[in-house]
Amino acid sequence: MKFKERLAQIKQKTSQVYIALISKQTPWYAKFFAALAVGYALSPIDLIPDFIPILGYLDDIIILPALIGLCVKLIPKDIWDSYEDRSKAIWADGKPKKWYYAIPIVLIWAIIAAIIVINVWF
Repeated sequence: MKFKERLAQIKQKTSQVYIALISKQTPWYAKFFAALAVGYALSPIDLIPDFIPILGYLDDIIILPALIGLCVKLIPKDIWDSYEDRSKAIWADGKPKKWYYAIPIVLIWAIIAAIIVINVWF
């Protein structure tokens, strides 16, 4: 599988994980890992910053697919397959317009940064 095809597949599966997160049919333990996957996908801060050559993108290539794969294994197959059509509709018009879903993630990172700054300087 080519790299661009793999990225498109990850993008579509991330949408499926988001739908699993908001669905009532998804088991609670799968929702926990779905929240981690979606939070990591939306997070502006990575474990290894992207400006570090090769290693910066390696965490995105390994961590996000691993979280998605875990979600796929935890969600029953018939339920997971039902999310596929809904996830394709999210990307039908290009990028999703609901960018404000990333705001809570940015706020969490801002709070963590503020706590670190306060503890270091005071």
